[in-house]
Amino acid sequence: QVQVEESGGGLVQAGGSLELSCTASGMRFENGAMAWFRQAPGKEHEGVSCISATNYTVVGDSVQGRFTISRDNAKSTVYLRMNSLKPEDTAMYHCAAGRFSVCSISWAVQTRYSYWGHGTQVTVSS
Repeated sequence: QVQVEESGGGLVQAGGSLELSCTASGMRFENGAMAWFRQAPGKEHEGVSCISATNYTVVGDSVQGRFTISRDNAKSTVYLRMNSLKPEDTAMYHCAAGRFSVCSISWAVQTRYSYWGHGTQVTVSS
């Protein structure tokens, strides 16, 4: 049984930083692409970033230059380092695991991912 679990969310002031972690078990972690999504109240689910099995990364336009995704296959963990946080980054952040290895042009399509965590809340105060 595959389990995906996020951690690291919290309350931070604008301009601050947070690092989210996501651990996946019950799957061949090193072979799969991993992604972060977020959803703010009243807004659509948004793809934040994706990392392929070969460490190729894609970052969404709204977080370009501020967020960095990385992975540690030995720990079956993917990270999202978030710098220069803005109030509009406030959202529930979800980690997703795919049965594919590449972050293709459709990386932000939610239905492509097979496994999801319950999410971790990030709140950025102004």
